[in-house]
Amino acid sequence: MRTEEDFKNGQVLLIDKPLEWTSFQAVNKLRWHIKQRFKIKKIKVGHAGTLDPLATGLLIICTGKQTKEINTYQGQEKEYTGTFTVGETTPSYDLETEIDETYPTEHLTEALLKETTKQFIGAIQQKPPIFSAIKKDGKRLYELARKGETTEIKSRAVTITEFEITNINLPKVDFRVVCSKGTYIRSLAFDFGKALNSGAHLSTLRRTKIGDFSVENATSIEGFIESLGERS
Repeated sequence: MRTEEDFKNGQVLLIDKPLEWTSFQAVNKLRWHIKQRFKIKKIKVGHAGTLDPLATGLLIICTGKQTKEINTYQGQEKEYTGTFTVGETTPSYDLETEIDETYPTEHLTEALLKETTKQFIGAIQQKPPIFSAIKKDGKRLYELARKGETTEIKSRAVTITEFEITNINLPKVDFRVVCSKGTYIRSLAFDFGKALNSGAHLSTLRRTKIGDFSVENATSIEGFIESLGERS
């Protein structure tokens, strides 16, 4: 069992973030239980890369002195699996907002879907979603989007090293992606739909790897709390 000193010296915790939790909520929950368990007032706890509330999977959480390594973990390659829904788009590019447009899908074939992935492999330019936490003029983009305000978003360079279609059951298309820091899978869904001469949005997402760390070795938030001898 980890001690107070262990957490202060630094721990790397692999957490399987549940659906609808923000990464911030997960960090706060773990920090609160660590403080409760050891009756301490303060300890550094932070995550190495945000996961959207509608995504599940691997969240690296660092404590104590290990928080100095957060940028190193954030910069590592990531793997995601999930599902695109083709023929429909949403303003947020995922299920956070309602469907705003529908498109034909009759022309979509397995061959076309798989061939289209090739357009996105390598170094590409990608625009982040308007519903994202990126700041512009001191405000988060999603704050502007929720007010109905529009703003110009600059594209950025990202790298996708692997992009494969793993299952097709139209309108659902399952995928696996390996990509660089800063890649938005929601934007990939939108751009993929556009390249298909249809539309698409992200309907499920799970982060499975960050560098050499795998979600297979992660624990649930409840499991971590139990390991402390606490109740969730």
